[in-house]
Amino acid sequence: MVSKNNAQTFFQRSYAATLKERLDERRTFIQVVSGPRQVGKTTLVEHVLGSSKLPSMYVTADEPALRDTAWLNAQWERGRLTALESKSGAVLALDEIQKIPGWSETVKRLWDEDTRSKTPLKVVLLGSAPLLVQRGLTESLAGRFESIHLPHWSFREMRDAFGFTINQFIYFGGYPGAALLVKDTQRWKRYMLDSLIETTISRDVLLMTRVDKPALLRRLFELGCRYSGQILSYTKMLGQLHDAGNTTTLAHYLELLAGAGMLTGLQKYSGGLVRQRGSSPKFQVFNTALMTAQSDVPFKELTHNRDQWGRFVESAVGAHLANAAAAKECEVFYWRDGNHEVDFVIKLGRIVVGIEVKSGRTPRRHSGIEAFSQTFKPKRNLVVGEDGIPLDEFLSKSVASWLQG
Repeated sequence: MVSKNNAQTFFQRSYAATLKERLDERRTFIQVVSGPRQVGKTTLVEHVLGSSKLPSMYVTADEPALRDTAWLNAQWERGRLTALESKSGAVLALDEIQKIPGWSETVKRLWDEDTRSKTPLKVVLLGSAPLLVQRGLTESLAGRFESIHLPHWSFREMRDAFGFTINQFIYFGGYPGAALLVKDTQRWKRYMLDSLIETTISRDVLLMTRVDKPALLRRLFELGCRYSGQILSYTKMLGQLHDAGNTTTLAHYLELLAGAGMLTGLQKYSGGLVRQRGSSPKFQVFNTALMTAQSDVPFKELTHNRDQWGRFVESAVGAHLANAAAAKECEVFYWRDGNHEVDFVIKLGRIVVGIEVKSGRTPRRHSGIEAFSQTFKPKRNLVVGEDGIPLDEFLSKSVASWLQG
């Protein structure tokens, strides 16, 4: 097992290498590093800046008093002066950029000024609310940026960094900051609930976006974690939540939670976008730690409960796929037709792959793989788990390798 700090620099090295290569170019685009909280964004950027030959500045907009464009202009000007004093330029890294109102318009203006004057300042933007960052980019910075999305940590990364077994990964998930607390489950849960879940909801969602019913959003998140891996119509959700809201509000709140890297609703695969978007969503967490943090079932007891453990296994597979989709490596869906169901469908261009998870849960009456194959002619179908690809092997490889293999 390696230390937390070493893990957070070593096991994001492919992303660090990408960022370093881009900053080493003579003239580069604005580099945008985004992803959920606690996946190592700041540590990665600080590591790259520390190993760079260019002088650099790292500043954060995380302090309430600093959230304005005047502060942003001042930091940029400091970066310009550093770049002009250096013969080779400089790098300015701005963290929690989404907390500055109007940040994207200001960045556009400053970047365009530097482009016209040929000021050798390279810029890295970091954000822990991917949805909000993306909105700012598409609204003002089209053609001026490149993105690096850091997903939740995979089984391979948690295994190599912290010695996690496959069962530990399914139960404790892929948060490196919480990994050193797993020997004290109650302490681990308190950290997850207070420092991660509550911080993400209150600071990255409620504080940054208009939410008319914050209590409903919180209950939706809890419901989604409880039913991760299950298909639930918006009408049934409202019944479970005991709220007189509407389905449009729930769909919007689910989008906000997905943008924060917490919970998403997979759509039904049909080959047609209209039907996909009109389907009942399948709840899917991005990290199984979010399920465990709100469960009272101890690790050993859960692993011996066939049905409950099977739901965690399926969610671990779904989280692996959902994180790949968030990084634009593929699209992920589910499929159901009557009694026939396929747990997950992944798609990249014209390549379609069906995935069935043998998780140990009570088997459904009808496997959907054959019916799915007859209807959509996928490139291949994969069975993960019992009598198929071992779970640890599937989670150790990239989703791209299963699409292209």
